[in-house]
Amino acid sequence: MSPESKKLFNILILGVSFMFIFTAFQTCGNIAQTVITNLNSTGFHGSGYTSMSIIYGVFSASNLISPSVVAVVGPQLSMVISGVFYSLYIAVFIQPSTWTFYTVSVFIGIAAAVLWTAQGNCLTVNSDENSIGRNSGIFWALLQSSLFFGNLYIYFAWQGKTHISESDRRTVFIALTVISLVGTVLFFLIRKQEDTKTPGEEDSTNELQGDSSEACINYPWYFFTEKSIKLSFTKEILLLSVTTAYTGLELTFFTGVYGTCIGTVNRFGNEEKSLIGLSGIFIGVGEVLGGGIFGLVSKKNRFGRNPVVLLGMIVHFIAFYLIFFNIPNDAPIAPMEGTDAIAYMIPSKEVAILCSFLLGLGDSCFNTQLLSILGFLYSEDSAPAFAIFKFVQSICAAVAYFYSNYFLLQWQLLIMVVVGFFGTITFFVVEWEAAAFVARGSDYSSI
Repeated sequence: MSPESKKLFNILILGVSFMFIFTAFQTCGNIAQTVITNLNSTGFHGSGYTSMSIIYGVFSASNLISPSVVAVVGPQLSMVISGVFYSLYIAVFIQPSTWTFYTVSVFIGIAAAVLWTAQGNCLTVNSDENSIGRNSGIFWALLQSSLFFGNLYIYFAWQGKTHISESDRRTVFIALTVISLVGTVLFFLIRKQEDTKTPGEEDSTNELQGDSSEACINYPWYFFTEKSIKLSFTKEILLLSVTTAYTGLELTFFTGVYGTCIGTVNRFGNEEKSLIGLSGIFIGVGEVLGGGIFGLVSKKNRFGRNPVVLLGMIVHFIAFYLIFFNIPNDAPIAPMEGTDAIAYMIPSKEVAILCSFLLGLGDSCFNTQLLSILGFLYSEDSAPAFAIFKFVQSICAAVAYFYSNYFLLQWQLLIMVVVGFFGTITFFVVEWEAAAFVARGSDYSSI
């Protein structure tokens, strides 16, 4: 197998592994608050929003140490260990208790930071400036196809149910735990890159194993050096942090809040619980369609990344407008009995599912372009750069999950509109500077 074929194989395995793990985890996140609402009447006193807030809060802090963990353990083994903790979190729902639920939430926050830092490193060392856009799109499409399978099961299994029984819960979460473990095992198939340097050639970053590439090992330690601190405060990182903050807010909304909103609208009738699964499926359709298209056209796109990000902003703003009119304001914080309120129109299932698709499509626009520009800008500092990206994204997600316990829908939508607008503008600025430096034949990473 040629080096390029091996790199593409690694990207495909990386995407498939994440697909299995997040088939389990994203389905879990989509139904967690609904399941927990039913559990709270049995002596369990927990909140899915609070758990996710803990996860993302610990996640953000752990990004400060995750590059060092990846350096010592190696990217491949880091992802394997992290996958085990994802499986453990899902398994807690089989027989949940409040203290184990919140304790494991802390551990998975640490594991998530390590997993995504290793993923960013793996994506970067298997790409170059010509393939980073394609590889980002392939990875994103495979990752977000995870939204199909678990949610498809939820849609059919919960059809007509207004209450989730103990048997229903256990069946779902046993299956999700097994699926997560399968994805974890697949990480072992990622192949180490062979050293193809000629004598006198500078060291490259073509190794996947932490102990087989000095450059790969040294990268994470930059985060604690003067160079890493400077990287955190460069103009490009600060500008992209606004865009990244928006992805954290909308990630919270479409993975946790929106499904809960749909499941509490009593006017959807007996389909309200199964619609949570259908919503997740259509979010996945939007994610995969966006990731696939933007990955395939990246090499032929003469206009850069800005048009894709602009499309993402427009798509999301349309979705927010329709959600504002379709979903009652008290839906995010409604009790187990649901809400009989209406917004500005009679709640429509079709509009609700259309918005799910638009949320997924818009999210893929932002995330594929952020992955692409970070991989292009910081090919020599991939681990700390992706750690900073995940730090900002996760801390904003933690804040959003926290206020989701209290804020009405209209205020959550308003926050996303404001941050999304400014995040789009700041991304434009960075992309324009990138284009100017490329046109002059300069090294972008030297900005």
